[in-house]
Amino acid sequence: MNALVPRNAILFAVIATVLLILVGSTFSIVPETKQAVIVRFGNPVRIVNAYKKGETFGQTGAGLHIRMPFTDQIVWIDKRIQSVEMERQQVLSTDQLRLQVDAFARYRITNPLRMYIVAGNEERVSDALRPILGSSLRNELGKRSFASLLSPERGAVMNNIRVSLNRVAAQYGAEVIDVRIKRADLPDGTPLQSAFGRMRSARNQEARTIEAEGAKQAALIRADADASASQIYAKAYGQDPKFYDFYRAMQAYQTTFGVNARGQTSVILSADNDFLREFKGGR
Repeated sequence: MNALVPRNAILFAVIATVLLILVGSTFSIVPETKQAVIVRFGNPVRIVNAYKKGETFGQTGAGLHIRMPFTDQIVWIDKRIQSVEMERQQVLSTDQLRLQVDAFARYRITNPLRMYIVAGNEERVSDALRPILGSSLRNELGKRSFASLLSPERGAVMNNIRVSLNRVAAQYGAEVIDVRIKRADLPDGTPLQSAFGRMRSARNQEARTIEAEGAKQAALIRADADASASQIYAKAYGQDPKFYDFYRAMQAYQTTFGVNARGQTSVILSADNDFLREFKGGR
């Protein structure tokens, strides 16, 4: 009787272990953040919780799923946005500046079946996109000046790189969401100082051009104002010559008898001087 107890316990343990293995091979829990490719004898047979644009969290294909035990294997593919870092690249801009550029791209696997067939796993997708990102970046930035990277034009540059990279990513079942430049620096040392010197000279030349144009516009405005003033004076003289003579005489007196810097003015004139005729009532 005592010998049967250990035997039954061992039998129950073996049966429980087999059942656990069978359940583990039959049932799988697919999380919200993963896509599952069910592979049977090396061939993909179906996709569980595949990415769908605009889907709502909690209303996807995630959850408990059944598969053929021992024959079906699961290849997990991340459903979240992935990032691929580009190694620092040296780019020659149109203004002959050598730039050290760091960039990265963000992508998502949108076609897990194609990704599995072409690449096999996500790491190979990143490895395939990394050199294409560097090549697209060099080609696009090689068409631009360094100043364009500091202007709103930079957004158009990034969009062009994203479109170019997306054509390659689509072959791997991926979609490029965004491309960004982290840093775009000039090399240290003489090239950097030389670049700063060229930029300073260009800005000084631009300032001189703006200053000359401003002086030209000011001269034109003054000429127009003087012409208008002459017309007004002529019209006023035609309407009342005596008043015009009086007004001009008052201006001459103000200029001649004005107070100097010390607060004193000395002028000696004859009482019969014609310059003082307005003091004598214009006689």
